[in-house]
Amino acid sequence: MQNLSSWLGKRATGIYAVIALFYMMLPIIVVIMLSFNKPAGKQNTQWNEFSLDAWKNICRDQTICGAVTTSIQIAALTTIVSTILGTMIAFALVRHRFRGRTSTNLLIFLPMATPEVVMGTSLLALFLNISVIPLGFWTLLIAHIMFTISFVVVAVKARLASLDPRLEQAAMDLYADSKTTFRYITFPLALPGIAAAALLSFSLSFDDFIITNFNSGTTVTFPMYVWGAAQRGIPPQVNVIATIFFMSALLLVVVAQLVSAKRVKR
Repeated sequence: MQNLSSWLGKRATGIYAVIALFYMMLPIIVVIMLSFNKPAGKQNTQWNEFSLDAWKNICRDQTICGAVTTSIQIAALTTIVSTILGTMIAFALVRHRFRGRTSTNLLIFLPMATPEVVMGTSLLALFLNISVIPLGFWTLLIAHIMFTISFVVVAVKARLASLDPRLEQAAMDLYADSKTTFRYITFPLALPGIAAAALLSFSLSFDDFIITNFNSGTTVTFPMYVWGAAQRGIPPQVNVIATIFFMSALLLVVVAQLVSAKRVKR
């Protein structure tokens, strides 16, 4: 009994980590399983029969593929704009001193601390008062950029704050100008933080529902489609698309880890 207690004490952290990871992954496992299900009725919530029909006919309902395409377009454009603007803001806040810097830092955190319902209604009121752009794709894109840019700034700022300034000073001591130093020293070191911020921005934009629901107009994104389909029965194709995106993200992380491991060995 004492040996068992000692063994559990030494491995308690690992056991807890495995249990917690399994608990968090359980909903994803259910989604993956139901993507191979052939539901008996309209609701795909109970296992009935193994089938590959949903995988073979992902775009059987053209609405779902159109919604996914719209979500990808908005998320991609949001990622590009937010990453560029957010990275420049992060560099300005970390590397420069200017009037209003403290206030800017505070304002950057406001979209993250504000409930999405409040931000969604505020943006909706803004677009309705301006009346220049009708509610739709472009208002949705602007809304997504507005709330994802803060996450990009915070992620890139954390990376820049951890950089050793002596590396840049050493490059300048070797007669490298500011552009060369940024190209070969600063940017490569900041790139992991920028890439993480871009992935975070894409994920936040792709799966957002609350802000999208207020500012989408007649534009239907993937989360909006799932919400509408839940009232009449979510098709298994939704699970298939969710599985594809999860596996793609997992593959991307694995590849990044392998590339990082190879660089460390070199």
